[in-house]
Amino acid sequence: MNKTLTKPISFAVCLLAIISIISGCTKGTSTTPGVAPTVVTTDVVIDAAGTTAHSGGLITSTLTESVTAYGVCWSTSNQTPTTADTKSTDTVAQVYFTSKITGLSPKTTYYLRAFATTNSGTGYGNVIQFTTGSDLSSAAGTVSTLAGNGSTGFTDGTGNNAYFNSPQGITIDASGNLYIADSFNSAIRKVTPAGVVTTVTGTGAIGYLDGPVATAKFYAPQSLVADASGNIYVADLGNNMIRKITPDGVVSTFAGSGDAGYANGTGTAATFNSPKGLAIDAQGNIIVADQGNNLIRKITPAGVVSTVAGSTAAGYQDNATATTAQFNKPDGVAIDAQGNIYVADLLNTAIRKISTAGVVTTVVGRPKLAGLVGNPAGIAFDTKGNLFISDQNGRILEITTNKVLLSIAGNATTPGFADGQGANALFNTQQGIITDPSGNVWVADNGNNRIRKVVPPSGL
Repeated sequence: MNKTLTKPISFAVCLLAIISIISGCTKGTSTTPGVAPTVVTTDVVIDAAGTTAHSGGLITSTLTESVTAYGVCWSTSNQTPTTADTKSTDTVAQVYFTSKITGLSPKTTYYLRAFATTNSGTGYGNVIQFTTGSDLSSAAGTVSTLAGNGSTGFTDGTGNNAYFNSPQGITIDASGNLYIADSFNSAIRKVTPAGVVTTVTGTGAIGYLDGPVATAKFYAPQSLVADASGNIYVADLGNNMIRKITPDGVVSTFAGSGDAGYANGTGTAATFNSPKGLAIDAQGNIIVADQGNNLIRKITPAGVVSTVAGSTAAGYQDNATATTAQFNKPDGVAIDAQGNIYVADLLNTAIRKISTAGVVTTVVGRPKLAGLVGNPAGIAFDTKGNLFISDQNGRILEITTNKVLLSIAGNATTPGFADGQGANALFNTQQGIITDPSGNVWVADNGNNRIRKVVPPSGL
């Protein structure tokens, strides 16, 4: 009797042991089938030689499983590439990743998309079609000087008879006049197309005073923009305010209480912390790079301040929810024709993008990859959609409408002053940048106390 029960009992014991082992291995794991990640493919930017590009991805769905593989895949023939095609293998940080695409052929069309794989499958992002061009490494802009002489001072005059003291921001009006945030002079200066420099407002002494332009005071203004009515808005960094200069010569406080802080609100009920870059959109909203808060803010024409993107803590994080993304000392801002906001994210050595849907992604660059865009300060679009970047390391960069990244002027290894072409021209910690309707690029060359002109290479 005992003998006949031995095999069934032994089998039952083994079965229970196997079940126990399986249960232990799967403890804490959901038995509900998962789904593949949802992914967005970030913009493609091509290096000047046409053989390397940069892209990446952003996982926008909530992850319930570990990601086992991520990167981008690409093909010249498969218009919906998969991981069976050529692919990169990348390191994910949070829910975003950047990818370097190598071995490309010039003058070739590629199809690329991001991917992320979990146990439940592989999710793919949107397909981006791009075409590499010929080698543009030698494309060069021509640099000249409009005003300033390299010495520090506060003197109006024409051309090199004028003096500046650390010019930061620059904007342009419909007549082609440039307006300069002459930071250490705490003044706003005007430069005509002929190079005649005058002072719009500011006494040369730091302070805070609204009223007529002749007596108004500022504290280290950083950037400025003009609206369709001719009003000029100034990021008054030292006063933690956005100031307004009307065409009839009156200075007022548009937003900010003067205290360094972070609060949304209307007008002086809002607070900023060292506001730096400004841009204006088609609706007249002012976009602010609130540098000390690591935020991108918006001010409506009625003075209502809100937060567009960022989370106050310095960091580097793309995200589908703009207010959980992170920046690190955002400097310049620009807006494209579709209303997307671009950010020169200074200490992340990157150009970031905030879509109209509020998705934050990286256009090019990332921390510890400073060689691509260096330390970006000012950024500006031209009428064609080319993006120009003022790299404080000494270069003027351009991302063309074909998504090619070029260094069109300056030299990252040799700061200094020299007019000329391409890398033979030299800049010194240049800051603000703006374009005119003819496609010329104007630069506030901070370290040289000069206003410079760059004619981009033609035919791009």
